[in-house]
Amino acid sequence: MAVKRGTARAKSRKTSRKHWTKAARAKSKTTSKTARKPPPLDALVDAAAHALALPVEPAWKGAVKANLAVTLALAASFADFPLPDDAEPAPVFTA
Repeated sequence: MAVKRGTARAKSRKTSRKHWTKAARAKSKTTSKTARKPPPLDALVDAAAHALALPVEPAWKGAVKANLAVTLALAASFADFPLPDDAEPAPVFTA
């Protein structure tokens, strides 16, 4: 469907296209700034190793990061689980 020039619809399409290109340029600028930072899991692994005084060899970091990603994904699936209002923690845990 062709849009005639000068109509309100044509003007809105130009405005939205102009807005999109500005947004794309702004996003590319912020992406280049954030690309210099280490990924969040790398920073978390480094900070946790430092806080716990654990030596982590560079060869292990990939495996540690993968394990942490899986653990966080599993935790996220439980974080949104709805509990009834009368749910309370168990008073004693036994194995």
